[in-house]
Amino acid sequence: MSDSSPLPPVRLHPEAELARDALSTPLLSRAARLARWAGPDTRVDAGGELVDEQLPAAAEELGLSGDDAAAYAGEAWRVAVDTGLVEVADEEAGTVAPGADLALLTGGSPHDVLAVWLGALETVLADASVPDLEDLVDAMDEGGEVDFSQLDWDPEAEAEFLDGVLGNLYLLTTSEDGPGDGPVPLPALAASMIVPSDMGEPTNDVLEQVSDAMMRLDDQFRLLDPVGLVEYQPVDEALMADAEGAAEELPAGVDDTDVSRYGMVRLTPLGLYGMRARLLEAGFEAPAVGDLADKGADALLDGTATFPQTAARTETELWLARREPLPAARELLAAARGSDAGGPLRRLRCQQALSLVGAEAEPALREVLDDPELGGLARVWLTEAGFGDVPAPSQDLVFWLTVDTVAAQLAAEGNSDELRALVEGLAAQHSGFFAAAWRVDHPAAADVLEAMGRLHPDKKVAKEARKAAFKARSQQGG
Repeated sequence: MSDSSPLPPVRLHPEAELARDALSTPLLSRAARLARWAGPDTRVDAGGELVDEQLPAAAEELGLSGDDAAAYAGEAWRVAVDTGLVEVADEEAGTVAPGADLALLTGGSPHDVLAVWLGALETVLADASVPDLEDLVDAMDEGGEVDFSQLDWDPEAEAEFLDGVLGNLYLLTTSEDGPGDGPVPLPALAASMIVPSDMGEPTNDVLEQVSDAMMRLDDQFRLLDPVGLVEYQPVDEALMADAEGAAEELPAGVDDTDVSRYGMVRLTPLGLYGMRARLLEAGFEAPAVGDLADKGADALLDGTATFPQTAARTETELWLARREPLPAARELLAAARGSDAGGPLRRLRCQQALSLVGAEAEPALREVLDDPELGGLARVWLTEAGFGDVPAPSQDLVFWLTVDTVAAQLAAEGNSDELRALVEGLAAQHSGFFAAAWRVDHPAAADVLEAMGRLHPDKKVAKEARKAAFKARSQQGG
């Protein structure tokens, strides 16, 4: 996942709702409970961990029992220390005191609560990248020290792998053609990190890597579930004995019930918030729907340029809801002007935005009928809205608007099937299209004609388009 291109916009739940979700997660609620339980007799070691003798009492306070009770209590205590819910008062004596952030959980803003939760998430993510206890025991030498060279463990690589998996899960969740709120099969998520996109049938070696990755992720997602980042259905215990088969038995055609046995995971609404926060901190462009509602029309049109269609419409509806129709239409039209490379796509987004505005916008559209860049767009809107007395466009304006529309589609979708169909339709409807199109005074004319030559399936027509592109570029002095 590259940090140079924006990620799909995410629709976040309100912060107040997310803060309530954070407070109710098993791990943070346990950490807060232990922070309030700690008193003058509580003792910690040099690393701030509860001393072994106090783990049973901590587990009892949390209502935990069983073999893992002490481990869960220790994990909750570690989160309490790392998030500032409890502080080591005297390192030498091993005493503790309530942390400054403990009061934020009850008296702070939703944003304050979420900041504490993000700290808890970082602690758990760090823990998830550490080898499991059995591997650590196996790597111990006679003196009780861990020989890390035996672990074949690279902490940076482990953290990067988990970050990559979570990034792919975020991308799948926010993509318009992804599963949305639905779960993702663990094998598919593991394969997304290992199987090359251009590989046909995976080799046995690749399948084994996918299987190993699934087992690692199964352990890691079990840790990430209690902090509220994901909802995870673990790998069926009956399959764990034959982990290698988990990858090999999942070709296409396996039904949903079978797939679910190999683990299913989804980001929670809180998890989406947390992942976006981490992606932003790492330098990614990770927009959220609603970010542009209080910005100007120029920010709206530029910001939604790379949005999927549904997200762009939602963002535009939120923007329009804060404004009166006529001033909004005028602002959109003003922002749509420009001969720069982004101009055609801005005008396309403007046209889509104006389709959501009612009849009150009519005066704004009539005001730009003579504008060389907006006159065609205005005529289309007025005609589709059912208004009369719409002047017929000149031939030059028709061709200019055609070039502008194809340029916008090219910028929005690339060489899509829809654009290919549009190109074929234009060439079929206008026998002299290319002879006229290269003369159009539009900065994208040559690029559009080159694209038409690339996309049209008829070799003769494609050659005609390429010739026209050459003439257009020569006319532009390129």
